[in-house]
Amino acid sequence: MDSKQPQYVKEALSWLRERIPSRPLAAVILGSGLGALAHRLEDPVSVPFGDIPHWPVSTAPGHAAKLVFGRLGGQTVLVQQGRVHYYEGFSMDEVTFSTRVYGTWGIPFYIPTNASGGIHYGLRSGDLVLIQDHINLLGTNPLIGPNVDDWGPRFPDMLHAYDPEMQLLAEDAARENGILLKRGTYVAFTGPSFETPAEIRMARILGADVVGMSTVPEVIVARHMGMRTCAVSCVANAAAGMTGQVLSHEEVLLEMEKASNSLVRLVEALLHKLEDRRV
Repeated sequence: MDSKQPQYVKEALSWLRERIPSRPLAAVILGSGLGALAHRLEDPVSVPFGDIPHWPVSTAPGHAAKLVFGRLGGQTVLVQQGRVHYYEGFSMDEVTFSTRVYGTWGIPFYIPTNASGGIHYGLRSGDLVLIQDHINLLGTNPLIGPNVDDWGPRFPDMLHAYDPEMQLLAEDAARENGILLKRGTYVAFTGPSFETPAEIRMARILGADVVGMSTVPEVIVARHMGMRTCAVSCVANAAAGMTGQVLSHEEVLLEMEKASNSLVRLVEALLHKLEDRRV
């Protein structure tokens, strides 16, 4: 870890606090093509990543690269439109920088979303999958290096990296709003190339249901800092080798646009249920 990282986190948080005096109830991270939730916020304040000290700026298509603060159901919420990825050439410190800021801020709930490929044969494009566990095939871990004791323990437990109560609340929210929400295990590869058919077969044998190139480092860091996490993946397409079709990022963005309405309704309903469960 960069020895200056804790100082950079403090400086970024200080900059944000000057503009957003109320600590958000939750940080919602929006993946590729899933930026619509930000439009639901009342009295929004938009902040480009590039304006925030030390904040890495995404180069990936479909990522607006800005924070939007606003009120949803009477509560202050932070919506992060886009994220940076390991495949863009960013370090793990940079990939998880925003999560470190939110954890230092004391934001209790962390809700990352992403676009994924469906590995399980029962999944279809547009399905929402509640991530119950993950497999890290990135070849690295964001906690490698000196530990900052103020952030969390040297060896954090990952049993409840995906908070059980939040998962139940998300399923309740889905049922109450007529949204089909499945459960599954997410596997992270580095990208940016899509996986080979052989890699997808391997991931299926390991127990993965959906595959992507993000989220896992942020969830590890959120757990390290004591944030309660609930993650939702939106299936954009069948993974490599399952249909014989060539994969493209344009297809991902198109399918995410179609599914965004269900995801927005789900996250909004979940946030309402979290209002009386601050930690």
